[in-house]
Amino acid sequence: MIRKIISPFQKFIKAESLAGFLLFGATILALIMANTSFSDVYLTIKQFPIGFSFGDFELKKPLILWINDGLMAIFFFLIGLELKRELLIGELNSLKKAAFPFMAALGGVIMPIVLFLMINQQPDTSKAWGIPMATDIAFALAVLMLLGKRVPLSLKIFLTAFAIIDDLAAVLVIALFYSQHIYWELLAYALGLIGLLAWFYHKKSFRIDMGLFIAIIVWILFLKSGIHPTIAGVLLAFTIPIKKRINIGAYVEKLNYVSQNLLTKTNPKPAYILNKDEMNCINYLGNATAEVRSPLQYLEEKLHSLIAYVILPVFAFANAGINFTSGLELNTALVMNIALALFIGKLSGISLFTFAGVKLKLIKLPDDLNYKHIIGIGAIAGIGFTMSIFIANLAFQGNEFLINSAKIGIIIGSLTAGLIGYLILRFTGKL
Repeated sequence: MIRKIISPFQKFIKAESLAGFLLFGATILALIMANTSFSDVYLTIKQFPIGFSFGDFELKKPLILWINDGLMAIFFFLIGLELKRELLIGELNSLKKAAFPFMAALGGVIMPIVLFLMINQQPDTSKAWGIPMATDIAFALAVLMLLGKRVPLSLKIFLTAFAIIDDLAAVLVIALFYSQHIYWELLAYALGLIGLLAWFYHKKSFRIDMGLFIAIIVWILFLKSGIHPTIAGVLLAFTIPIKKRINIGAYVEKLNYVSQNLLTKTNPKPAYILNKDEMNCINYLGNATAEVRSPLQYLEEKLHSLIAYVILPVFAFANAGINFTSGLELNTALVMNIALALFIGKLSGISLFTFAGVKLKLIKLPDDLNYKHIIGIGAIAGIGFTMSIFIANLAFQGNEFLINSAKIGIIIGSLTAGLIGYLILRFTGKL
């Protein structure tokens, strides 16, 4: 029973860890291309215009914006699915379960923001306060993977749980503080379609084709409304049902029915195609299989590999390439402020809030965790690569000078956090 519960989570950790290594590889490749003779090719690829026009309506963007606004909306859709699952049946579905990761996430969000605002002395960079609040779960789990059995599984579960809360905070911050001028009429149309889709899934049935069609319209409406379209991904995820339409018992009965029919109606002679009776049985079984699956679980499983192994590496490749060979000018203060807020802010916030929560008897540490584990994971949580770069692009939209400075700060802070966190857990963990 324990193996049945833990094995899927271990599989998730391995997938996220591999995604972290792919992210690292994509980042290195982007930096190499941006600083060699391939730099012109790299820039041309990113700025290549893609789009379409239909009458007076036109939607054309450079490739990098399709990646940041389009592909990342799928990433945020997965975040929404994971958040809904955790809230309903996972590590956040009760106050007792959620208290420990929530307390850590609260400190991990508040302290980096407070620290950045305290040390930042430049009004034109004040919008960067949201950059150091996010943790990159793929990179963080990749670091833990390197430690092997030196860290308990409960620490990885804890990291995943507070990273999901962390992502929710980032989504709210993007929606409330990093959106442009809002066209409320277009937003109302989009929210109306989301509500209609939720009603249909609840009253009728789950259909991917209908959901995809409406999702594209909602994405366009969000894009034109001024709210970043990635928020549409999260809201659409909450419309996906988590309940199965039939239980395993009913499915087994249908399976037995199909097997008995196939035995009596199958053509004994070898054939390249199915006969009519066989086709009916297979279609009946296919419908039953769709009904016994949780739509949310099914989509989460199907999207995870696409996002971990394709979308996030593509995002890293498109956004991490900074050219250092052409006299790159940086806002040094911004670089250091972001790096310090990521590393020191996350480390101090998670450690202090967890310690305070235990002393106030609001939370209780699992038996196999101690404060050294919390300090180590607090440092590793300072790896804020994907979401931090995403927020940096929103905060300084169109200002390459400040965007590049922010990216350098994110890379320095993330590398420092990963290295220090690894060393803490490496020399305090037990084999």
